[in-house]
Amino acid sequence: MRAKNIASSLIYLALFVLFLAVYGQDNTSKLYPVVKNGKWGYIDKTGQIVIRPQFDLALEFHGEFAQIGLNKKYGFIDRTGKITVKPQFDIATPFSQGLAGVSVNGKAGFIDRTGRFVIKPQFESTGFSSFDQEVGLAMVSHEGKYGFIDNTGQFIIKPQFDLTRGWSEGLNPVVAGQKWFYIDKTGQAVIKPQFDDAASFSENLAAVQIGRKWGYIDKTGKVVIAPQFDKAGDFSEGLAVVEVEEKWGYINRQGEFAIRTDFYNAWPFVNGLAPVMLEPSRQYAIPDGTVIENVGNKWGYIDKTGKVTLKVEGLTDGIGDFIDGIAKIEFKDERIGYIDRTGRYIWGPTK
Repeated sequence: MRAKNIASSLIYLALFVLFLAVYGQDNTSKLYPVVKNGKWGYIDKTGQIVIRPQFDLALEFHGEFAQIGLNKKYGFIDRTGKITVKPQFDIATPFSQGLAGVSVNGKAGFIDRTGRFVIKPQFESTGFSSFDQEVGLAMVSHEGKYGFIDNTGQFIIKPQFDLTRGWSEGLNPVVAGQKWFYIDKTGQAVIKPQFDDAASFSENLAAVQIGRKWGYIDKTGKVVIAPQFDKAGDFSEGLAVVEVEEKWGYINRQGEFAIRTDFYNAWPFVNGLAPVMLEPSRQYAIPDGTVIENVGNKWGYIDKTGKVTLKVEGLTDGIGDFIDGIAKIEFKDERIGYIDRTGRYIWGPTK
């Protein structure tokens, strides 16, 4: 599934960036990573293999390049499947603004599209990001603190933060001490420290935790939806997913429920549909009756009225957004497949 900014205690780590899309899905001649007999390649939206399965891991394309793994090292390929940067890195983030963050021998630096280091490995490999397309800065770690550099490797915002969630709409939620606050691209605190947790802005609102409950603020820091939810996520297409008493639903910008809390998990709307968990984890005894095995959950998609428009067949570990009419389906046994908007598999599931 794609990365979504559901408010939680996650740090914006390089390992997280490695497996999830940093800047959303890339719709240019979309290719989809698939696995067959333990090897990864790519299909097009018709389900035809366009890059044969040959890698130990294959990630989403961002622009013209994608990260691939071979022999526990990461490199890059182009859309023909040609290796453009040989696998040699322990971690690799997507290319952005012509540079990719990589880690080698425990240090992080940035390479160009030929694999040449433009910013030599000098930062801690525990956490770094690609260059953000909006503000042109990359997050790096130095002496256990996080800061932001430009494309020459110079610190624009010195390392001083304990955690950071990433840029959105020109602002970044950070914490240095006890309370979360928001900075702009110069590092200036534009919303003062006052929150127990904080998420990135989306559609001009951000989820924040005050005490034990989550609400929403605007860009002046004013609370516009009172803290009342157990968890809260991004606004997307005018609605935000929230949790109350372990059930999930959707609110509008006034904080009113537009879709009631009928779901066991839920994700933001993308292209008019949202993935939701219709039934929680099911557990079954294996034949001898001595072990209980969790085999997955029942997922589906809803429209903005809350109507279930598609139930995904079988018990799955998770389902993705429909991008260009195709969605990724993941199973607990590591199989993956892709369906179209009718629920028909165009690939797999395979592993």
